[in-house]
Amino acid sequence: MPITEILEQNSKLYGDEVCLVEINPARKGKRQVSWREFELIEPEPSATYRQEITWNVFNEKANRFANLLISRGIQKGNKVAILLMNCLEWLPIYFGVLKTGATVVPMNFRYTASEIEYCLDLAEVDVLVFGPEFIDRLEEIAETAGLRRMLIFQGHTDCPAFAEDYVELTSNCSSRNPGIEIHDEDDAAIYFSSGTTGFPKAILHNHTSLMHACKTEQAHHGQTHDDVFLCIPPLYHTGAKMHWFGSFLVGGKAVLLKGTSPEYILNAVSSEKCTIVWLLVPWTQDILNAFDSGELNPADYQLDQWRLMHIGAQPVPQSLIHRWKQYFPHHQYDTNYGLSESIGPGCVHLGVENIHKVGAIGIPGYGWQVQIADETGKPVKQGDVGELCVKGPGVMTCYYNNPEATAEVLKDGWLFTGDMARQDEDGFIFLVDRKKDVIISGGENLYPVQIEDFLSAHPDVKDVAVIGLPDQRLGEIAAAIIEVKKNHICSEESIMDFCQGLPRYKRPRKIIFADVPRNPTGKIEKPKLREIYGGASLVAAQNEG
Repeated sequence: MPITEILEQNSKLYGDEVCLVEINPARKGKRQVSWREFELIEPEPSATYRQEITWNVFNEKANRFANLLISRGIQKGNKVAILLMNCLEWLPIYFGVLKTGATVVPMNFRYTASEIEYCLDLAEVDVLVFGPEFIDRLEEIAETAGLRRMLIFQGHTDCPAFAEDYVELTSNCSSRNPGIEIHDEDDAAIYFSSGTTGFPKAILHNHTSLMHACKTEQAHHGQTHDDVFLCIPPLYHTGAKMHWFGSFLVGGKAVLLKGTSPEYILNAVSSEKCTIVWLLVPWTQDILNAFDSGELNPADYQLDQWRLMHIGAQPVPQSLIHRWKQYFPHHQYDTNYGLSESIGPGCVHLGVENIHKVGAIGIPGYGWQVQIADETGKPVKQGDVGELCVKGPGVMTCYYNNPEATAEVLKDGWLFTGDMARQDEDGFIFLVDRKKDVIISGGENLYPVQIEDFLSAHPDVKDVAVIGLPDQRLGEIAAAIIEVKKNHICSEESIMDFCQGLPRYKRPRKIIFADVPRNPTGKIEKPKLREIYGGASLVAAQNEG
């Protein structure tokens, strides 16, 4: 069934129950939203900004927006983009688009004006809903973008002249389900690749993919109606939303937190009685560092109900989880692997019962098949490194309007992920590295993730990225960009001494102390690092020659 039916079901079963809470610690004043609509309670100047809606309001808002779009001629085949920061309106707008039968297109809030226009054109978007944070960027392209599509402003400030106001447009629209017939194979959503290897690609999924994300997440983490999910990452990305889908499937409450500081996270878990939290590696490190330094004390928060911490979007150092379990020995833990082409996380996962295998990304997820293939597409021997391939109901339909790129990664139903991996004797899969990030130094293949995992255990290292730099003699050398923990001092000599625990050929030959840039989903921006440090190294290598 299409995913929109879950929303209708939740509204019938749990209509007056709170389903979404928005918390913004940086914005003071408490604004409570009643289930009847916008019944405003006087702000408390010293309180954290907080608002909430029920399942009935969620569904009514989705229906109002759907009926607005339909009145403007939006139907199956059309595309409606969302360019919003996380907020209470984000998900009702998303489901409103789906209820029309049109395709929803979430967009990265970090896009520049030119990137916004590029993605709007790439996905052939007909309507764009945007928030106040993007007015300046859209002003740059409004003259051309507005000629081809409807621009709708959603926010609590004045609507810009080049757009129409969301609240005004939807206030008189029916809150009834528009009743559009939607089929499992119908197009549902276009997500953009992260763009860490070039311009984003438009990834098309159908309703079967979205439903499978719900089932996979709930099967892995056993969400019940009583669980409370803390959502911190941006909703435009498959990771955050598809983890929420497990709670959505059972009508559980979710909390949208704006802010990633350890204090914000722990306050939200404590005050909202959150039971499930999905973190990225940097946030996890920050929490542990705050505990270690005495800046924060876990005893100051109500955390007993917190049952599951899971991580995805990037390789997870074993040392990080061992540290976490020292503070939270009762926590279930899971690592989730996925990509937007496989409708986000879960095609491979560790499993809460397999914490003894920390370091692996895990085993095939619910409803998924996995194989590790060589360059010809044939499975490699167990233990050998090859390209990770996945098959299941959540594989994308295609790269939209890009048959050449689609053919490169979709072969006989298998999605070739571009990630290099190996499988141990117990069937657990270990991520080795991105295919394009492998460093070939003196004829040896070096996998940066393995070196990063090793260096992350150094007591002074907060974050680390390993890239290949040009070298006249060896072709490439491994360089480690190291971000040092706050109030710690670290030297190149200390790092090199620590690296004696690595085989000689794997030891980085260059150490650079600098910040490690990551995108909003936690992935290291290695192209940016290669651009910053690779050029100078290439000149040096050429001069040596």
